[in-house]
Amino acid sequence: MSFTQEIADAAETIKNADSVTIISHIDADGITSEAVLRQAITRRNINLESVFVRQLEPMTMKHVPDNDSLKVFIDLGAGQQNLLEERGLKESEVLIIDHHVSQDTDTPYQQVNGLKYGYEKLSAAGAGYFVARDIEDSNIDLAKLAVIGNVGDMMARESRGLIGPAKEIADDGVKAGNVKIIDGDLNSYGISTRPLHFFLSYSNDPFVPGITNDAEGAQRLVEEYAKIPLRKDNGKFRVWEDLKSDEKDRIIKLMKYHLIDSDEPVAPERLIAQHYVFPDEPRYTPLRNASEYATMLNACGRWVKPKVGSTVCCGNKKSREYTEACSEAADMLRHHRSVIREMMEYILDTGVKELSHLQYLHVGDRFPDTIVGIGAGMALSKLNWRLPIMILCYLPDDPELVKISMRTNETMVSKGVDLQAALLEASEAVGGAGGGHKIAAGAYISRSREAGFAERVNEILKRQLS
Repeated sequence: MSFTQEIADAAETIKNADSVTIISHIDADGITSEAVLRQAITRRNINLESVFVRQLEPMTMKHVPDNDSLKVFIDLGAGQQNLLEERGLKESEVLIIDHHVSQDTDTPYQQVNGLKYGYEKLSAAGAGYFVARDIEDSNIDLAKLAVIGNVGDMMARESRGLIGPAKEIADDGVKAGNVKIIDGDLNSYGISTRPLHFFLSYSNDPFVPGITNDAEGAQRLVEEYAKIPLRKDNGKFRVWEDLKSDEKDRIIKLMKYHLIDSDEPVAPERLIAQHYVFPDEPRYTPLRNASEYATMLNACGRWVKPKVGSTVCCGNKKSREYTEACSEAADMLRHHRSVIREMMEYILDTGVKELSHLQYLHVGDRFPDTIVGIGAGMALSKLNWRLPIMILCYLPDDPELVKISMRTNETMVSKGVDLQAALLEASEAVGGAGGGHKIAAGAYISRSREAGFAERVNEILKRQLS
């Protein structure tokens, strides 16, 4: 079996189905995964139902309908096949499209998973897109959504651009006319919406002394050193996407000088990244580029409205439903950012506990469990970035469980840190479960076993870096 054959077999399975139920995750990758498959399936006039779940566990299996539809699990399922068996789902009833570590079970469920073929930088939306393209060549227009899913799941972060099969998807988007790839750009977030000096101050991969977390320093770099106007003729702040090529080059060159002068152990090349812009979306909105679009979808999912995000992905732009969904998604994004900012300030004000190879904090039930990982990632840029951060919290709908979210950066991953492996080992040792990626991972453990858990993870990280 090859990855190509898995894709072809999955496409054939879907085409032969009378009805399909998509079960997907609530983050940007999960929402775009659902949107890609939903459009590919409805275009063939196959009956379809979609279900979003925060995670696949015994409690959420009740949302999987008990009918004769083909159950397509995407962006989840590979590591929870035991739950499918316990539910009594037959091999012929299930198709799994995932990019997480697969679990061995007695039932050989049909799967599409690039991970076992070495494609570590391909998200579920990417795998789902290949299935959609195999269903019908005209589904090439769905590459745009797969690009958002790949970027949203940090598939481009380590290499500062999509690589391998994910790059092929981006190239398909260019062919379809709804994706533009920008090479040699600044590796920062907010190219379409953030005022230029704030955009630069949020550049934290790598950390640039005098610029990162310093809007005034960034403003001086733009106006005094680069001699570039911060505002447009109408008085509004310029965004990175407004700049001419020579203006971008001047700023990037100055930031490289800052980095070199700081003696930070990071190659200046990390300042450069590839961006993915969508010409069919309005300027100065989060819909304009893959990173900000993914954040908006994450906001929809984290605030338990993933179907709003799916409507934005799939909707007819001339329809009232689409307009209302975009408005609601924008409101959730504003609220999302506000709460995350509040959480980040709480982390910084409260302070973290530092161990030899880890920093951590328990926030109790102060913040929704759906955003603690994002808050951890943002706080890390303002803390000791050499120590992975772990945030623990309680779940409002299950007081017996503790959620653990961890974040690190590419520099520490390159040194040997693997958060997915660390949390998987630590959580399983106390009867819990974990997963994710090297740079970002999560786990659930019993509240009765949280004491000493941070120390257990610290020892694993110490071993990884030894």
